[in-house]
Amino acid sequence: MLDWLRRAPDEDPVVEIAGRQVPILIRRLANARRMTMRLAPDGSEIRISVPRWTRTEDAVAFAQSKRSWLAIQIEALPEAKPLADGTPLSFRGEMLVVRHDAAYPRRPVPDDGELLVGGPESSLPARLKRWLETEARTLLADDLEHYCAAAGQAVPALALSSANRRWGSCAADGSIRINWRLIMAPDSVRRSVVAHEVAHLVHFDHSPAFHAFLAKIFEGSVPSANRWLKEKGRSLYVPFG
Repeated sequence: MLDWLRRAPDEDPVVEIAGRQVPILIRRLANARRMTMRLAPDGSEIRISVPRWTRTEDAVAFAQSKRSWLAIQIEALPEAKPLADGTPLSFRGEMLVVRHDAAYPRRPVPDDGELLVGGPESSLPARLKRWLETEARTLLADDLEHYCAAAGQAVPALALSSANRRWGSCAADGSIRINWRLIMAPDSVRRSVVAHEVAHLVHFDHSPAFHAFLAKIFEGSVPSANRWLKEKGRSLYVPFG
């Protein structure tokens, strides 16, 4: 959804901050007049917006010049806590509190603001992840069928993605991959990503025609969905052990 331009994974620029290698994502904008930088909410990457003519080397040098500031931001990040009894977990945009009890079913059950789950406590995070992935596959398959029908396209095979920086992708052969973690986002946000990739089946670019077609098949607000992903998307990267 957000078009952060990057090179092949093995060529990603990085900068060392507080003893760790942090990747740099560079977004080239036609209307940008200067470089701006921010740290991803979870500290996983440095995001730099630059004018289109800016060299990658200049963006990297800019990040290196701000290492002291970045180190302060990283040190201030809250420590990620593993999933356990009493931990909040988002499901379809609703924050549920995990309640573990051996007497509960092993398969998680949403119940009035809580997520009831039994089985061994040691495998709790793994079971929660499997449940979310299963729910994601079901809903995403329904979303894909809906938007393909709206677009007049055959339904391609759906693959779930666990990518760290992309919510969805549409390959040149028409295959579509969607990040399973979107099951934790509000329904409108998840569906906007699916609609975005389906629109690429008709317009394999980000031209005005593409955006017009996306607005035609998607029933919600694309800018609102994009804004949610930009502001809260990293919160979906819950540690599962």
